[in-house]
Amino acid sequence: MLRLSIVVALALVACKKDAVVEPPAGPTPVTAGAVGGDGVRRVAVDAGKDGYRPERIGGKPGEKLVLVFTRSFDAACIAQLKTPDGKLVDLPMGKPVEVPVAVPATGEVGFACGMDMFHGAVVASAP
Repeated sequence: MLRLSIVVALALVACKKDAVVEPPAGPTPVTAGAVGGDGVRRVAVDAGKDGYRPERIGGKPGEKLVLVFTRSFDAACIAQLKTPDGKLVDLPMGKPVEVPVAVPATGEVGFACGMDMFHGAVVASAP
């Protein structure tokens, strides 16, 4: 009986060694947000000490979004936003700032803090 237990235990360990383990995928893009009467989805984005939350925002290719950034941390690096089209926008402390963005046809478009330390992206979801 002891031999059988050992054989079963060794077989289980051998099976685990051969198992294929998928690497974890990156953060799942957030697709939540309120759609206004104009059909544009608004997504709240916190600009805080750990960067942007959510960091990745998903949408349908071509969908129009308004990202509503609110800075919740008093630091120079997060006080400005570089939009996907390259413009610098001031983010005053605690005041929402709306930034219109179109979801790309494929891939993603990025945004970053003025010092390029924190990053986020608008990601095209598969249709």
